[in-house]
Amino acid sequence: MGKADFLSPKAIANRIKSKGLQKLRWYCQMCQKQCRDENGFKCHCMSESHQRQLLLASENPNKFMDYFSDEFKNDFLELLRRRFGTKRVHNNIIYNEYISDREHVHMNSTQWETLTDFTKWLGREGFCKVDETPKGWYVQYIDRDPETIRRQEELARKKKQDLDDEERSAKFIEEQVRRGRGGKEEDETPVYTELKRENEEEKIAFNLGASSSVAGPSQSSSVLGATALKAAASSSSTKRKDASSSFGSDSRAEKKKKSALEEIMEMEEKKKKKQSARTDYWLQPNIVVKVVTKRLGEKYHKKKAVIMEVRDQYAAVVKMIDSGDKLKLDQNHVETVIPAPGKRVLILNGPYRNTEAVLQGIDEKNFSATLTLESGQQKGKRVDIAYEDFSKMA
Repeated sequence: MGKADFLSPKAIANRIKSKGLQKLRWYCQMCQKQCRDENGFKCHCMSESHQRQLLLASENPNKFMDYFSDEFKNDFLELLRRRFGTKRVHNNIIYNEYISDREHVHMNSTQWETLTDFTKWLGREGFCKVDETPKGWYVQYIDRDPETIRRQEELARKKKQDLDDEERSAKFIEEQVRRGRGGKEEDETPVYTELKRENEEEKIAFNLGASSSVAGPSQSSSVLGATALKAAASSSSTKRKDASSSFGSDSRAEKKKKSALEEIMEMEEKKKKKQSARTDYWLQPNIVVKVVTKRLGEKYHKKKAVIMEVRDQYAAVVKMIDSGDKLKLDQNHVETVIPAPGKRVLILNGPYRNTEAVLQGIDEKNFSATLTLESGQQKGKRVDIAYEDFSKMA
């Protein structure tokens, strides 16, 4: 009986039946053939092609099992990485998405008998973080990609630098406040005492000069008035002296505090100017950069190039040093190049942007380098610049 035509009803029915997932027990992993029923699977097992595959597998069964196990593990982890990233997810959810592909490697052909055994193996080998809950096993992918680790280290380094700057600023402000106070502690709080009279029977008397003059002044009253006026004058003069001395001391203290505040304000203004001088684009022509993207293949990965032209501030046309090929790349696909000490570099960002300099030394601990400016008003000055803010000149 001949084979049914492609558009015949029987051929269409066979294609519809073969779509989707079939029963696992009627699948042959060695031949990668899925049968629809028990009779078809039995006929396949009796076929000559299946017998040949069994003979090949019997010669080295561990080789085939290791191959299928590696394929199952790689596909499972790739799905976990792309679909869920580093999120914590139930292992059965990942497995259901994995087996939705008709061409997947079945678990009965691997070294693991159950999904739980495979999950425990992932945890022991360090591929994932696994934990058991009443709802089942959960897995969390551990991303060990070098590019991801480098990016995380760079973010942590920048965060540490920001914290160091904030701590230095806080210490400087604290020192200025201490200097403004003259090294003294906080003003002591006043102590309030109870008012006590020495003699409870003593009367309080008031001597008013106006009333005495109206009643007819006598010699004694005039003497008392004169002494009272002298006492009032002396007390007022002492008050003026005390007020002038206290005003002078307050003005001097205020002057000191004002000078400290002015220094703090100047420091903050300098810091704001320094931050405002930074931009999120740094590409400049005639500098050497390194290609870090892997999308262009191994031919250009980690290879050096010279920027020929900058377009729209964030893209550049580069010429590869080795092959001479010209490429258009984004600034995220390249990074700066640090030359040997004594070579000329160009500062790409910060307050010294577009300034030529000479590399004097490298501080690997702080991810920075010491440069001597070769152009501008501050020629000859030594500055510390971060790695990403300068690059070798072509």
